[in-house]
Amino acid sequence: MQQGFYFDQTRCTGCGACQDACKDWNDVQAGPEKWMRIIYNEEGDYPNIFVSNMIGTCFHCAEPVCAMACPISAISKRVEDGIVLVNSEACLGNKECDEKCLKACPYDAPQFPPGEGAKMRKCTLCADRIEEGKLPVCIESCPDRALASGSLDVLKAKYVDSGNAPGFKYSKRTKPAVVIKAKQKR
Repeated sequence: MQQGFYFDQTRCTGCGACQDACKDWNDVQAGPEKWMRIIYNEEGDYPNIFVSNMIGTCFHCAEPVCAMACPISAISKRVEDGIVLVNSEACLGNKECDEKCLKACPYDAPQFPPGEGAKMRKCTLCADRIEEGKLPVCIESCPDRALASGSLDVLKAKYVDSGNAPGFKYSKRTKPAVVIKAKQKR
């Protein structure tokens, strides 16, 4: 059973609560490393402006190219739920492997803390919380209820999937585990 995300782009206000909760729960220091990002998109000219937000995180792909790019197999996909995890201790670091996993990922999910030799880390879909029967912290913290998670099959049955959305392009190669309700241009 593949676990995944649902994101309702029509509800997201870009408040950053999911991003902040993720950093706090995972003890990610202040700075550029973000396992959950809010990507702001603006198109058009006044008075015809279109604005949307998109989440940027690990989408726990069916075919995680980050895992294939890792020279020492420090990234793996759990068989029982499809969550893609990294063994940071085994990671060679951003200097030794030249950030191959980050360069392979179409969603910039692998993150390296600042500093030479930093070890890769990324969204775990809060596997620790899921194992305790809790929701991922990003979902629990969203005040606009723009996020949900669960079995990808259940999410696809419950929500309409737009496929692509402003700020997101579905990768047929990686098959990200995400269902998106896209915000439509007027």
